[in-house]
Amino acid sequence: MAPGFPTDGSPALRLPGRLFDPLKTLARRFAGATALILLVALIAYLDRSGYTDGAGGTLTPLDAIYYSTVSLTTTGYGDIYPASQSARALTAFVITPLRVAFLVLLVGTTVEILTESTRQSWRVRRWRDTVQNHIIICGYGAKGTSAIEALCGNGVPRERIVVVEPDEARARAATRAGHPVVEGSSTRRATLIAADVHDAASVVVAVDRDDTAVLTVLTAKELNPDALVAATAREEENAHLLRQSGADVVVPSASASGRLVGIATYSPALVNVLDDLLSIGSGIDLVEREIGPDDGDALDHGRHEQVILVIRDGESMLWNDPRAEPLQAGDRLVEIKAGPPDATG
Repeated sequence: MAPGFPTDGSPALRLPGRLFDPLKTLARRFAGATALILLVALIAYLDRSGYTDGAGGTLTPLDAIYYSTVSLTTTGYGDIYPASQSARALTAFVITPLRVAFLVLLVGTTVEILTESTRQSWRVRRWRDTVQNHIIICGYGAKGTSAIEALCGNGVPRERIVVVEPDEARARAATRAGHPVVEGSSTRRATLIAADVHDAASVVVAVDRDDTAVLTVLTAKELNPDALVAATAREEENAHLLRQSGADVVVPSASASGRLVGIATYSPALVNVLDDLLSIGSGIDLVEREIGPDDGDALDHGRHEQVILVIRDGESMLWNDPRAEPLQAGDRLVEIKAGPPDATG
């Protein structure tokens, strides 16, 4: 397992970067050391006439391997030794450099594993000291990745999006995509604590099961009551359970998809518009912003943004609703904003 994925079952944060697997590293180094031993054994056996066996007899392949192991490990019992000039030259100019390479290989493996573990711990500590108001995505499936792309399209850096995912393959994919990752169940307190949920600005629950989503929302709200929690529900009948658990926003994914498919039967162009609105960063976007006491351009319709809704005290009003006038500090405006052209179009 790579650093950040401990074998004792406790979750830990793994930051993106070069993947380091100690077991794979040991396997590669062991293969390299074995190759060196076999190479020295082959050299000794091919020049077996130049080597003397203290027990007498001709040097056999097993004797050559034995000589190779004791020579490379610097044990050197002296029972098999180079007697001829050519054998001594091979030992001095070929086998001795290979012996050094063998020792460097062994020592280097130990040092690399120790330093990599220390380096990973230092990176995690530095990340925890600097990150604030990050976003936690629970679940790196289709819904989680779509949520991430929407966030990135809205300007959120990938290093500020922490992924919590129990599946190792998905967790590694999230790491390769540039996200800090905690491998573990989002229903566990220890997992969310490893993701620094206490300092998170929001938590997106995009897991595959509604019961898992409910437990995740309860755990996240217990650990950070101030965090905005947005959750998806596979079944609309479970949406109220997520709201009762503390979710601030609940999106019934199955019913939402069904509504879009239904709309497509009589207005396919409208579905394309809605899909464009949901694709942040291209075509047209829906944005929400809060106005301040000196925001004098809020009524300026000459800008490329078009206000369509005013949200005040949790109530949504159309832009031309008389109740929305005059605008007040703290009102939130929902606008249609022209994004850059879609490269695929």
